Amino acid sequence: MKNVKSLFTGITLMAVMIGCKDTYKNSEPTQTKVVATKTASIEKPVVSILTAEEQAGMSPDEIVGRLKKGNENFMNNNLTRRDHSEQRRKAMIGQFPKAIVLSCVDSRVPVEDVFDLGIGDIFVARVAGNIENEDIVGSMEFATAVAGSKVVIVMGHTECGAVKSTIDNVDARALNMNSLANLIDEIRPAVTETKTDGEVSSKNTVFTNAVITNNAIRTVKNIREASPTMAEMEDKGEIKIVSAVYDMESGKVSFNHD
Repeated sequence: MKNVKSLFTGITLMAVMIGCKDTYKNSEPTQTKVVATKTASIEKPVVSILTAEEQAGMSPDEIVGRLKKGNENFMNNNLTRRDHSEQRRKAMIGQFPKAIVLSCVDSRVPVEDVFDLGIGDIFVARVAGNIENEDIVGSMEFATAVAGSKVVIVMGHTECGAVKSTIDNVDARALNMNSLANLIDEIRPAVTETKTDGEVSSKNTVFTNAVITNNAIRTVKNIREASPTMAEMEDKGEIKIVSAVYDMESGKVSFNHD
């Protein structure tokens, strides 16, 4: 009787082991398939850069549209994967950016990422308060009249420290920062031209945001006046000069109708 029980137990264990082995075999292709599907779904990184033909083939309005779409990608955390090493090597041949963006120096405004762009896509100029000066305008003339860019964007941003300091009448000269004081003087007209029924203070968010918008619009007007070449190109429809504001909380870039 004891031998019969042992034989029965052995047969049972063998059946269980065979069943487990069959289950493992049946499940293995499924697991492999899932892994393969995940791998296939990963988008290959972009290795190309903008060419002269692509730059020439786009209109200013089309470029603005593409920048808006890139900004949507940024807001949705869906940035394009890029092979920067390969793009860097290809960019050695030449550059054909589609736009130049004048932004504030604020470290929280990553211009290329904001528009989902990579190496060779745009020129970027930076100065606190995104104001124009002779060197900035000269850089824009190079970008458009020489290098073929078709859009000039002056992009302000919410929570701009330079604008806030101007609104609050920070006395930079008393702090022995004369150059900063001169920069603040460039922003001041945007403050005086912005109307409000509330407090003239950076604590007044509505007023501050209105000044930020008006400062960018005013800079666009100053660029047109400072560069007859770019003004003429814009009149001919060859380029577009626009202002915009980047909302640091939402990540959205809102283009203004200047």
